[in-house]
Amino acid sequence: MQTRLSALRLPALLAVVALAGCSTPSTPPATPSATAKPSSSVIRSESEADFDKFIARQDRVYRVIAPLSVKNAVLCKTAARPLLGFTAKNRYSFPTELRDTATVRLGKGEELRVVQVLEGSGAQRAGVQRGDALLSIAGKNIPQGPQAEIEAARLVAPLLKQTTEVDVQVQRNDAPITLKVALTTACAYTVDIGNAPHVNAYADGRRIMVTAGLLAEVSDQELAAILAREIAHNVQQHAATMQTRATMASIIDTLLPPRPDLSGFAGSAGLKVMDEKLDQEADRIALYMLARAGVNPTVAIDTLERLARRYPATVLNSYTALHPWTEERKRQMAETITEIRKKQASKKLLVP
Repeated sequence: MQTRLSALRLPALLAVVALAGCSTPSTPPATPSATAKPSSSVIRSESEADFDKFIARQDRVYRVIAPLSVKNAVLCKTAARPLLGFTAKNRYSFPTELRDTATVRLGKGEELRVVQVLEGSGAQRAGVQRGDALLSIAGKNIPQGPQAEIEAARLVAPLLKQTTEVDVQVQRNDAPITLKVALTTACAYTVDIGNAPHVNAYADGRRIMVTAGLLAEVSDQELAAILAREIAHNVQQHAATMQTRATMASIIDTLLPPRPDLSGFAGSAGLKVMDEKLDQEADRIALYMLARAGVNPTVAIDTLERLARRYPATVLNSYTALHPWTEERKRQMAETITEIRKKQASKKLLVP
């Protein structure tokens, strides 16, 4: 899940994030008139709360998807890329409402700074740290400003095709440091968080989105099961097969803002129910991805069954509504898990 510089666009981040404190007046405020504007402290508090949710959710998704991305490059086929293994952002990488808070909390100004380091990557081994300001990569100065991510991607992408490691110069504690970073081959799909309460996930062939509602509903292992399936749908280009790529992409774009317009989600949001054979294909690949990432693949059956009970197909915009859970899918998944267990026992390569 890319800041155009890393395995994932996942805006989202590693460790320490301070909690927002709400500023409250010492004396009761006067009752506001109908036309009164909210105070700057209220606006700031809302922005800080949104930012904290934004960071915490993305931190979690990045942590869960990291092993799925790194361990399954061979299964991601043409989507596998040599990557730097970290995510870098500046204030313009965040929604407009969160930019001021991002500047204060994370020191994100005009320069691109590292916000995530992919676990198990060459960047992690080289010592890249959150907060490092990017100065240069392979001797090329990193741009700053509103278009920094896009310009940096254009600058760096060709360089990564020509080598297996690059020099990354960062500024840390006001001092420049040069780190030799081995590139990490991983599944290079963008992953975003959708700001919607419904329990669902989407894949448009190049991006993946999980909703805030889904994140609140599932454990980390259950989240891994859902992410593995969405990766598998992208690997097999199922959105193109179903002719829903444009609709999926539109839904992902719609849910990106902190407070999106959800009026279009009253029905099915224009999406077709996934063909069962395609779901079975995704199930099979996802189970192998989970096993390769060190996750017990049986969690996938448990997760899908639980979601089907709690949010059946009759619940519009639910995961089960798009991916109906059937006994045939369960049977085939159980057979695939048996197959995986036999391969693990005989130490055979874990590929479908």
